[in-house]
Amino acid sequence: EEGSENCLLHGDNESEKLLSEIVGAGAIVGQRHANMESLYDYGARAGFWRLHRLLTEKNVPCTVFAVGMALERNPQVCKAMRESGWEVASHGYRWWDYQNVDEDTEREHIQRSIDIHKNMIGVRPVGIYQGKPNVNTRKLVVQEGGFLYDSDSYSDDLPYWSFEHSQKPHLIIPYTLSENDMRFAIPNGFSHGSEFSTFLKDSLRYLVEEGRKGSPKMMSVGLHCRLVGRPGRAAGLSDFLDYAKSFGNDVWICRRDEIAHHWYNHHHPTKDKVAPKPTFNHPTKSKL
Repeated sequence: EEGSENCLLHGDNESEKLLSEIVGAGAIVGQRHANMESLYDYGARAGFWRLHRLLTEKNVPCTVFAVGMALERNPQVCKAMRESGWEVASHGYRWWDYQNVDEDTEREHIQRSIDIHKNMIGVRPVGIYQGKPNVNTRKLVVQEGGFLYDSDSYSDDLPYWSFEHSQKPHLIIPYTLSENDMRFAIPNGFSHGSEFSTFLKDSLRYLVEEGRKGSPKMMSVGLHCRLVGRPGRAAGLSDFLDYAKSFGNDVWICRRDEIAHHWYNHHHPTKDKVAPKPTFNHPTKSKL
């Protein structure tokens, strides 16, 4: 996201207001916000590289929701993600709220982001998380035709299929706003890395117990370079990753495109038959 936020330097008419150390900040119309700009810069200058070191040293794969404009401004980050074998999914062209953006503009932004991914990453994205979508976003994603999945949903602990905009099934891999470092930037959220780690551990332990009883689930963990990229918070993330890896084959740590391929191969629906019930026989654990 860092490099695509609202800013007069980016052609916007107001400053950014969301997900920073300035909890409750408001947009400043017609002016730059020096503190907000530097807080976002931290994510690109320091936070990304701390997380990159952490994940690569622990051999943990991931999916990056990357905004098109941010990719254009960070070629070294693009190179690092390519070389690490991470999935880079689309996060739209701008880190905007698309609630009131017209269809033609949003469609053009989706395509522009695809083109940027091809240029900066070398391949088009197969997943998309617009993040702040509207009721037409999924229709535009389906119409584009090249995405395996979208993640603009928080409605389940498992992927699911939609026929809302096409006779062909469209895969939705839900995301999360609870197991997410954004809660460092809201009132009554996480105050330090140990709280974050404890919450993630509790969530994972409960889901593993459900899986061992025959009802496996998926757990997403949302990270932002400018938030969890701070050292005290990264320490909590490191602790959780060690805990997750301690489960061995009971926990499959993977990219979202790997989840998509698994779902297409094992749980694909037809018009006359619903998708098979998920089993606990997950694929071999992914490695970078």
